[in-house]
Amino acid sequence: MRMAFVAVAVALLLAACGTSRVVREGGVPRPGSSTPQPGQTVTVKRGDTVYRLAVNNGISPLDLATWNNIAPPYTIYPGQRLRLYPSGRASTPSRTASTPSRQAPASGRTSTPAPAQTRQPAPAPASSPVSWRWPADGQIVNRFAAGDPTRQGIGIAGSGGQPVRAAGDGVVVYSGSGLVGYGELIIVKHDEEWLSAYGHNRSRLVNEGERVRAGQQIAEMGRSGAARDMLHFEIRHNGRPVDPLSYLPGR
Repeated sequence: MRMAFVAVAVALLLAACGTSRVVREGGVPRPGSSTPQPGQTVTVKRGDTVYRLAVNNGISPLDLATWNNIAPPYTIYPGQRLRLYPSGRASTPSRTASTPSRQAPASGRTSTPAPAQTRQPAPAPASSPVSWRWPADGQIVNRFAAGDPTRQGIGIAGSGGQPVRAAGDGVVVYSGSGLVGYGELIIVKHDEEWLSAYGHNRSRLVNEGERVRAGQQIAEMGRSGAARDMLHFEIRHNGRPVDPLSYLPGR
């Protein structure tokens, strides 16, 4: 039973910066009775899961995932800040049902409906202080797709043993093979907001806590967890995946 518990715990690693490991939680969070805490947030630490953070803060796991737009498989990252309240409740809690309603307009008068809000365009990529570099040479075989949990980065094809390099200066916060589907995985924290992840390696050349420089070889390309020799590369801002091609230099 202990080994089964360890296996489940390891399967929760990768998630949505800090000195801890990424956490991936399997299963579907269950709904429950939640107590929103307007304006309050919690920072993901080593070993945290959506379920654990929710229970510790009097919130159902499903609500915590929904309030922070965490889609299945409910992946969170160390250092990621999670809201303990629904969007729009940061400053003023919603009014209770006991709030007196306004009087109906006088006879002959009609109320003017508020103008409909126009839909805002998708936000532009966040500005990054990291001087990003390509982590490997090769053809792009998979591209990023927003909202698709199976396409949270890009795939760069190559050959086994080919160098995989750090895309920017930072500290290794995870080096292991505990997440099914990513194979031998390395995660580098660049600052409090930015992370990069390198999956499917043949071998890892750096350990957790080690500081790396942009362009430094950190792994050898492989096919662990993949059908071909390739690098799965992700960039995450505040724990959320962004399109790496929006940040990597043209080539």
